[in-house]
Amino acid sequence: MKERLSIVKVGGAVVENAVSLAAFLERFVSLEGRKALVHGGGRVADTLCHSLGIEPKMVGGRRITDEKTLEVVTMVYGGLVNKNIVASLQAKGLNALGLSGADLGWLLAHKRPVKEIDYGFAGDVEKADTELLSLLVERGVVPVFAPLSFDAQGQILNTNADTVASSAAVSFAGKFDVSLYYCFEKSGVLADPSREDSVIAEINREMFTRLKSDGTIAGGMIPKIENAFAALEAGVSEVIITSASALGAGGCGTRIVL
Repeated sequence: MKERLSIVKVGGAVVENAVSLAAFLERFVSLEGRKALVHGGGRVADTLCHSLGIEPKMVGGRRITDEKTLEVVTMVYGGLVNKNIVASLQAKGLNALGLSGADLGWLLAHKRPVKEIDYGFAGDVEKADTELLSLLVERGVVPVFAPLSFDAQGQILNTNADTVASSAAVSFAGKFDVSLYYCFEKSGVLADPSREDSVIAEINREMFTRLKSDGTIAGGMIPKIENAFAALEAGVSEVIITSASALGAGGCGTRIVL
């Protein structure tokens, strides 16, 4: 029987707010078994972009990453956010290791081809290799992944954090029984965005298509759910979209099913 591994992605306003992030990390620490964390930080990056006179641009929940924006997200994701989280986890007794996709060469990608939209230095994942990381996880190390990948020429690329989480989950699933949690400030996928009590308990592909077409699911939630389906199809045991404040509480949030 495979050992259980929880991979938790946290993003949205949770990462932006020091109080909510600290509360989330307490819940993350209390999760039983092996664990890994993937963080976003887009709003923190947006704040720095604005202060530098760079206008953030998003299309379909994905960031347009020009050269200047790449410099910002590399500093914010790989530096400020990642290392603050690692330091907090160390203080709480977890032996955390902060990583970009270039570290140990674990997340190889290529620059997204230009079609209707030029996403700039955005990375589409080619291969996630967690063989060495699995050995560290078995020794009690907690990886903390920044949403950055790299290509074969050594170019850092901005990669959607939900995709990073899905890629990590799929790769680790070869050695562990993996549960993937997408945590943010909402209670799950909401049927009515104005009502936190309108959480959709379960979403399959047919429902996803319908909810996307009528606008119930939009923006950054679209790639999140697409990545959830991809993870399940590749051997991840379960994917749950839930509130950061409900992490570890059984039965909360939206379960994605095939």
